[in-house]
Amino acid sequence: MTSLTAGIGFKPQHIDEALACAEAGVWLEVHPENYMVDGGPRLAMLDALAERHPLSLHGVSLSLGSIEPPDTNHLARLRRLVDRVDPALVSEHLAWSSWEGRYLPDLLPFPRSSEALCRVVDNVQRTQDALGRRIAVENPSHYVYVEGHEWGETDFLGELAHRSGCGLLLDINNVHVSAHNLRYDAGEYLDRFPLHEVMEIHLAGHTVDDTVRGGLLVDSHDTAIGETVWALYERVIARAGQRPTLIERDGDVPSFATLMDERRRAHHRLAGDAVAA
Repeated sequence: MTSLTAGIGFKPQHIDEALACAEAGVWLEVHPENYMVDGGPRLAMLDALAERHPLSLHGVSLSLGSIEPPDTNHLARLRRLVDRVDPALVSEHLAWSSWEGRYLPDLLPFPRSSEALCRVVDNVQRTQDALGRRIAVENPSHYVYVEGHEWGETDFLGELAHRSGCGLLLDINNVHVSAHNLRYDAGEYLDRFPLHEVMEIHLAGHTVDDTVRGGLLVDSHDTAIGETVWALYERVIARAGQRPTLIERDGDVPSFATLMDERRRAHHRLAGDAVAA
């Protein structure tokens, strides 16, 4: 994992450029839910990518924050994909998205209580046991304040990693979005973050909803990475050193070349740290 520098989120329209890319340190991330099938062209495409580049599987539907354990059929299908492509990284979100067999198209928050911590630890351990490997859990984006917190978010994530053995995925755009929306300091949050547990970093763009008083930042992944997020990234890397870093873009997806330009900015920062080390 330490040989990975910066990667990009793979989109099928970029398959030819991705297969032809030979830049050092490049890796690709996909949502496994799009590839948890028994065959066909989509899985063949992923096989081809796995032969050419390291992959990361970034899940969006395990619902680790639910009061229910992860779905065993889902875990079995995910395990088959993990065994097939042998990803360098596997990650999920600190959120919930399912309830009594119903699935919601969102990553929803929950009160960070001690009871919730025990539940999430159990769900993460079940996931890691099923997959036979350590996963990374991503810090969420926040849009409203949720009542009932007993733990600060950085302490909750650190304790989750300690108890379950998982790693963390630090999404710096999520930090910026949440800090703006809930009115706290993003830099101070990052200074408290347990960086020693970070297995991967995400960088992405966001949009502003001006219909909300003060402007609500939305973690939309459909714009270029903002300079504030780049500055926060520099702050993290100065303390944490090299960490695999992903450029996320899920809406209004530009050309492969444009994504690679953003990716090179992170790569050069990481490669410089690697040389200095």
